Amino acid sequence: MSEFCAASFLKTVTSEPGVYRMFNQQKVIYVGKAKNLKKRLSSYFSLTQKHPKTLALVSHIDQIEVTVTQTETEALILEHNFIKRYKPHYNVLLRDDKSYPYLFLSDHKHPQLTLVRSQNSKRKGTYFGPYPSGGAVRESLHLMQKLFPIRQCEDSYYKNRSRPCLQYQLKRCLAPCVNAMPESEYQHQVELASEFLLGKSQNVINKLIDEMEAASKTLEFEKAALRRDQIQSLKKVQEQQWVSGDIEQLDVVGFSYEQGLASVHLLFIRQGRILGSRNYFPKIPKNSSKDEVLSAFLSQFYLSGQNGRAIPREILLSDDFTERTVFADLFSEYCGYKTVLKVEMRGERAKFVKLAQKNAQIALQSHLSQKSNILKRYQLLEEKLELSKPILRMECYDISHMMGEKTVASCVVFNREGAKKSDYRRFNITGITPGDDYAAMGQVLARRFKTAQEIDNIPDIIFIDGGLGQLNQAENIISSLEANFKDKYPLLIGVAKGEGRKPGLETLILAGSHEIIDISSDSPALHLIQQIRDESHRFAIMGHRQQRDKTRRTSTLESIPGVGAKRRQALLNHLGGLQGIMSASTDEMQKIPGISASLAETIYEALHN
Repeated sequence: MSEFCAASFLKTVTSEPGVYRMFNQQKVIYVGKAKNLKKRLSSYFSLTQKHPKTLALVSHIDQIEVTVTQTETEALILEHNFIKRYKPHYNVLLRDDKSYPYLFLSDHKHPQLTLVRSQNSKRKGTYFGPYPSGGAVRESLHLMQKLFPIRQCEDSYYKNRSRPCLQYQLKRCLAPCVNAMPESEYQHQVELASEFLLGKSQNVINKLIDEMEAASKTLEFEKAALRRDQIQSLKKVQEQQWVSGDIEQLDVVGFSYEQGLASVHLLFIRQGRILGSRNYFPKIPKNSSKDEVLSAFLSQFYLSGQNGRAIPREILLSDDFTERTVFADLFSEYCGYKTVLKVEMRGERAKFVKLAQKNAQIALQSHLSQKSNILKRYQLLEEKLELSKPILRMECYDISHMMGEKTVASCVVFNREGAKKSDYRRFNITGITPGDDYAAMGQVLARRFKTAQEIDNIPDIIFIDGGLGQLNQAENIISSLEANFKDKYPLLIGVAKGEGRKPGLETLILAGSHEIIDISSDSPALHLIQQIRDESHRFAIMGHRQQRDKTRRTSTLESIPGVGAKRRQALLNHLGGLQGIMSASTDEMQKIPGISASLAETIYEALHN
């Protein structure tokens, strides 16, 4: 946007709170919120503005749209929704949109303890969590099964039991399905389990001790032994939990930011128990500040409540940022109860923050090291191929089928950060002789590059998983489409499998001269080629299996014109399944209501030819 356009635009901007969206000629490139839209937007076009990221952003703006909100809280929520929808290039993006699991104790006559992915008002019962991952929930379920013998089976299984299952024999369930234990004992175990999940483990232990002593006095030794075993198991679990019972809802955010990469480590504590932890690596535009990264992470992470993510009453931060108090007020208004964001604490909370920050630093160093290794592989490959420019994009193609059935081609893409899965593609290959890999390779390349390519979308190297035959086919197709590549013509390399398909014995064939490229088996450059080739192979096989399984799940009758659901059902009922239809004559088919002579002939021809 020019200075003149900016000046005229700013004259009309309101000073109310709201959200602004900045566009280039094609799409949204940045979304932001402001308490005062006019003041915030004016700062972008100030003559004293020198921040590199802001200057780069402003140079690409062609249009700005604003949406006024009643409060800053509404602006924060709307900003989050816009970022999630548009994924703007200049915004910090949290690459995590998964729902968070809960432990759910149902409100049945005999309650069930199970894993659910989100809270549902229609589902009656109590939720515990959220947990950082499904694995953490399954681990907790396994633990609960040992501590409190209440059922975890599905209702359909529970309702149809006529005798106790194996869990009863293992003393991990009281078998309420067949009334193996008194009703009062089952309900008592449910109450104890609920108290334990609420973090009141010491209360549970005290109750069990009283019950054990009472059972001993009345000579109920079996019951006393059961309570003794529960007490021992609970004490063992209690020793493993490094957290005091007065902490109910707490998230600890450890943060580390170096070389344009950020690592956020979250430690989750609910109902006095450590539920687990998780690492995040947000996608960060160049020259983003620490404040921007932290505020973007917190808003995007905690405003995904519709996916089962709850805002705790207390959030501990390893690093401060300018809008911390604003975010605390906004979160409190959003969730309806007071939420605090703290950066200064002592005692046990300080230990948690130190632990979270240490984990964030370790994860970031590991990430940087991995990125450095990938970069080294690229540089070695560039040297080996004697390239004058750095490799920015590589694509690899592979073909997968089983005896010619359901041929699928894969295209995987790597950039200088590794696999770029958003650009992966699969192609269902049709109209060729089954099993003709050469024709399949020609078709996938012709379809991939059939139109003129954007310069960023043209690979520097195309790897063909196959020998000289596949490479020749690729050369012919790419040569015929040369006009679609503008001035950037990709380098073609065939990757032929070695003896016994062993890694390190591959033969690399250069297009044109068909010269063999000699790279030692222990070279990181060859490891990079093996990585993209293996990924292409995996992606192709997965696509082929999906297509093959889909075909085998689909009735052959569904593809016959004129045979709808009712006629299929009539055929199957009268002739005893697909095998009966296959062996039936046209005269037999005509006897079925709704099947004419011509349709019977069509069905017979379709099934036998």
